[in-house]
Amino acid sequence: MRINGSDTSSTTTDAAASPSSGDVRPVDVIAASRPPHRVDDRTAGVVRVDAPGRLHLGFLDPSATLGRRFGSVGLAIDGMATIVDASFDDADALVAGDDAAPGEVDRVREHVATLRRLWHIEAPLRIVLHRTLPPHAGFGSGTQLALALAHAIAALQSRPVTAAEAAEALARGARSGAGIAAFVQGGFLVDAGHGDAAAPPPIIARMAFPAAWRIVLVMDESVDGLHGGAEARAIAALPPFPAERAAELCHRLVMQVLPGLAERDFARFADGLTAIQDANGRYFAPAQGGGMYVSRVVGRVLAFVRERCASAVGQSSWGPTGFAIVASQAIADDMMAALRDAGLLEPGVRLLTVRGRNRGARIARLRGPGGAAIDASEARDRA
Repeated sequence: MRINGSDTSSTTTDAAASPSSGDVRPVDVIAASRPPHRVDDRTAGVVRVDAPGRLHLGFLDPSATLGRRFGSVGLAIDGMATIVDASFDDADALVAGDDAAPGEVDRVREHVATLRRLWHIEAPLRIVLHRTLPPHAGFGSGTQLALALAHAIAALQSRPVTAAEAAEALARGARSGAGIAAFVQGGFLVDAGHGDAAAPPPIIARMAFPAAWRIVLVMDESVDGLHGGAEARAIAALPPFPAERAAELCHRLVMQVLPGLAERDFARFADGLTAIQDANGRYFAPAQGGGMYVSRVVGRVLAFVRERCASAVGQSSWGPTGFAIVASQAIADDMMAALRDAGLLEPGVRLLTVRGRNRGARIARLRGPGGAAIDASEARDRA
C-alpha cells in the first residue's frame, strides 16, 4: 500500500562523497540524555535507516584449504537501498510501501519478534518499509534489512549496538562479512573468511571505489537466486575447491584488483576481478543449472558486453543479477544503447547504472513520519 505523507524515494549520491558534515552525532549519543533501554518513551520520534545494496563479487577459498572458509569480495552500491522507519506507537503496526517487496513483511515480523525477546521490548512498535532490495537477487537484501531494522529499534531504545552484534542476533553473515561491512562503512571490501570463531569474518581490506567508475546491473526479474536450505545443500554437494585455484584468486586480488583500485588502473582491476568471477562461475556451475550464470539471458548480455567493451563482468552471489563494471558513465551509456540496439533485453530484464558507495548506512531521527531529520549519523561499529 502507499504510505501517505512519507517519502519513499532514494537519491543516488557521488561515490566519493564524504559523510554528512555539520552537527552530526551517533544516534546512541543523541539519545544519551534519556535512560538507556527505556521503551515507553513516546517522544522518541521516528528513526529512519537507509542501508545500501551490496554486490558479492566472489569467494576466494570456498573449501578452506588453509583453514579459513570462503573469503569474500564485495562492493556497496548506491541507487539500490533498504529504507526502514521505526517508532513507538499505541499499537503494533507494520506498513509496506509501494517500493517494498511484499515477501519481506514476514521476515520483518520474525526479526521484530526476535529483538523483542532479546532486548526485552514491551512497547508497541510501528515499522514502515519504504523500500527494500529485491530479495534473492544478489543484493544482500536479507542482511541489509536485518541490520537496518535492528539499528532503528536500538536507536529508539538508546541501546548501543554494533553491526556484528545485530547480525549475530538475527542470524546474518553465515558465509560472508561483506554485507555487514557494507552496512557499516561501504566501499570495496574483502573479508578473511570463517576461521574457528562463530563471529562474522573480519574485514581485512577496505578501499574507496573510484567516483568515475560505474556499475551496470543486469537484472532478470523472472529468476530467483539460490537461498536458504537450497543454497546450503548446493554448496555441500560441490567438490573441494583446488588449493592452487584458491592461491591464484588471492594472487589476482592482491596483485591486480586492489592495486587497480589504489591507482585507478581500470584495466588491471577489470582483468583481476573478471578472472575471480570466471573461477567462481565455473566452480558453482553444477549448482546453478550447469552454467556460469543462473539466468540464461543475463549470461547472453554479459557475453555481448565482454566481447565489445573493457569491463569487469560477473554475477553477484547466486544471482540472478549480473554486473559489468566500466570506467565511465559515457561507456555505460554506450553499452546500454548497444544492448538495446542488439535486441538482447528480453521481457523482465532490466538495466540500471549505479555508482559505488563509499559510506555505510545513514541513521536519522525524524520529527515525525515524513518529517525532516533532527540528527543523523553514518552507521559504525562501536565495539
